[in-house]
Amino acid sequence: MQHIDSITAEPIAAAKVWCIADFCSQHRLDGKEQAKLTALFGEFATISELVHNVTRRSRLR
Repeated sequence: MQHIDSITAEPIAAAKVWCIADFCSQHRLDGKEQAKLTALFGEFATISELVHNVTRRSRLR
């Protein structure tokens, strides 16, 4: 068993905080989706929160 100091431990990637506007721009999400995410989380959210709350479009035509 090993003690891990929480101050010196590296943060995990899922805890990275993103600006919702940047996330939407990078993933080509429309203004309606950006408004929904901003209403849920404010201006910033973790990548995990964003990915799990994006409405996915159907790939079928």
